[in-house]
Amino acid sequence: MLSGSRIFAVNHKKISSLNINNVCCSKIRASLKRLKPHVPLGRNYSSLPGLIGNDIKSLRSVLSPPAAKIRNIGIMAHIDAGKTTTTERILYYSGYTRSLGDVDDGDTVTDFMAQERERGITIQSAAVTFDWKGYRLNLIDTPGHVDFTVEVERCLRVLDGAVAVFDASAGVEAQTLTVWRQADKHKIPRICFLNKMDKTGASFNYAVESIREKLNAKPLVLQLPIGEAKTFKGVVDVVSKEKLLWNANSDDGKDFERKPLLEMSDPELLKKTTEARNALIEQVADLDDEFADLVLGEFSENFDLLPAEKLQTAIHRVTLAQTAVPVLCGSALRNKGVQPLLDAITMYLPSPEERNYEFLQWYKGDLCALAFKVLHDKQRGPLVFMRIYSGMLKPQLAVHNINGNCTERISRLLLPFADQHIEIPSLTAGNIALTVGLKHTATGDTIVSSKSSALAAARRAEREGEKKHRRNSEAERLLLAGVEIPEPVFFCTIEPPSMAKQPDLDHALKCLHREDPSLKVRLDPDTGQFSVKGYILEPAKGKDTKGKVWEIINTVLCGMGELHIEIIHDRIKREYGLETYLGPLQVAYRETILNSVRATDTLDRTLGDKRHLVTVELEAKPIETASVRPVIEYADSVSEDLLKASQEAIENGIHSVCLQGPLLGSPIQDVAITLHSLMIHPGTSTTMISACVSRCLQKAMLPRKRL
Repeated sequence: MLSGSRIFAVNHKKISSLNINNVCCSKIRASLKRLKPHVPLGRNYSSLPGLIGNDIKSLRSVLSPPAAKIRNIGIMAHIDAGKTTTTERILYYSGYTRSLGDVDDGDTVTDFMAQERERGITIQSAAVTFDWKGYRLNLIDTPGHVDFTVEVERCLRVLDGAVAVFDASAGVEAQTLTVWRQADKHKIPRICFLNKMDKTGASFNYAVESIREKLNAKPLVLQLPIGEAKTFKGVVDVVSKEKLLWNANSDDGKDFERKPLLEMSDPELLKKTTEARNALIEQVADLDDEFADLVLGEFSENFDLLPAEKLQTAIHRVTLAQTAVPVLCGSALRNKGVQPLLDAITMYLPSPEERNYEFLQWYKGDLCALAFKVLHDKQRGPLVFMRIYSGMLKPQLAVHNINGNCTERISRLLLPFADQHIEIPSLTAGNIALTVGLKHTATGDTIVSSKSSALAAARRAEREGEKKHRRNSEAERLLLAGVEIPEPVFFCTIEPPSMAKQPDLDHALKCLHREDPSLKVRLDPDTGQFSVKGYILEPAKGKDTKGKVWEIINTVLCGMGELHIEIIHDRIKREYGLETYLGPLQVAYRETILNSVRATDTLDRTLGDKRHLVTVELEAKPIETASVRPVIEYADSVSEDLLKASQEAIENGIHSVCLQGPLLGSPIQDVAITLHSLMIHPGTSTTMISACVSRCLQKAMLPRKRL
């Protein structure tokens, strides 16, 4: 039985013609003509945000609303919880679309890829911009499948708030935990929406308890359902003590009435709501000192007298502080509860002004943006999504990429509407923009106005760091936190239909990797497969080509899961016209150790007239935190002078062993190596030191039977 090692797999549409009625101002009309909308076919869309019906606004307010009126939000959840359906209803009620799309029918706004419509799942995130009651919402619908978790990661990185959607019959599910932890990492305030309240087995109380227990969060119940499963017909607003009932004869859910709860007509519901409201007030008072002073002072005798506006303001502060999460409920498929969700988004989730970004003080209003997603368009080339944190973006603007240390020019600036876009003259801080013309910018790159602007920001950051006794490198001061890309979980070989098509396949994989950083491509001569078709044949290194000795170079595709690789394969066929062949799918195993173990080894060799003698004692132990590279530590007993001369050789020896584990030859991770003793004979080469350290660590890592 093995005691020292174990193996595990790596964890891993939309704008039609501008519908402007009764526009008297020819100047605005002329400006709007210059926006050049791209008109999709086969679906009915509404007007440009801000120009709905007869509501005429200035062009400036349409394109660059005040930052306080902007909400950058994402929809996140486990697969099949109803994210895309909820997004579709949000777009319909906001006036962005004129008909309700359905995932099963394949006509939703944000699921516009052919693979998404065929499979009924979200594969890549899609951004949509729309207005709701005077607020500008930049909404991103994210995937729920674990294979596309990087899509969620890079979108949450740039959002100010998120809506977590739950299946009311299932509560917190596996991927819900993953996306919740991602939001925790980026400190994103959230609202919970308990969807599918009409589903058989739906339980409001169970879902709320699962949020409390499994997510370790404090739910603030702002709504109660009126009925559950087949009897679900509306919700009760706990804050205002009103009931919202949707018209059963309405097909689209636009018709609903809001009525105050009365003792005469709803005695039991009123009692239940009053108890829930009092509990909510006590919860919020425990979390917010300002609200507690108000409650204990003026309204201590009767909570019913507390105005709804005061309670809403306190809930907003608590949500922003991330000490609790508001909980609402409804059924997106049955068109119930979505309008109150939109109101809650504008009321409780923060604007860009309310998020605290320390780096903004360094730029003093200059441009600072983060590229968080790249798409490839056949006509326009790479399209780069950017979150603007400060300054302004304009077409024909030259910008500096700090990560790539290069200057590029933005040729066009667009507002994103899923797969359709509107060209705009400028966009201010707090918004999400789509840029054309950036050829070298990749996901996670920091964009500023110029190199001098970046240097000036670095100097300000350095002075601030000195005041606070911090020591950060220049790169750490300048670069915004990018996106963490997990290691691939599955891999397989990919072959073009012929050797002549290999350059086309390389180009397709390069474009797809730029779009999706979790997709990795590598060349490997030792995959254990032999098939001449589709491989690049090259002379083996160091061999004479006349001897006809060849080696086979395999193109290996590495992804997050079977579905991920399958989608990539399908996209290469559809978008690039290549019939590729995939080899057998293999798991990218990793190895680690279960217990701490010590080992000692001595290497004594004489080469020529020179003696090389090294004695090493080290310890390998497992660590709880995930670490792809080994954590190397040195005991106090190791001489500092000796360490300075040989540290590089020691670490090279350790890293070389961790590349291949003793069980399957897979990389070793989640281990810490401590060097306890090192004795080196004078004149011993660094190569011998590395060899001795490697051999000692291999001895420690070898599986052994229990005594």
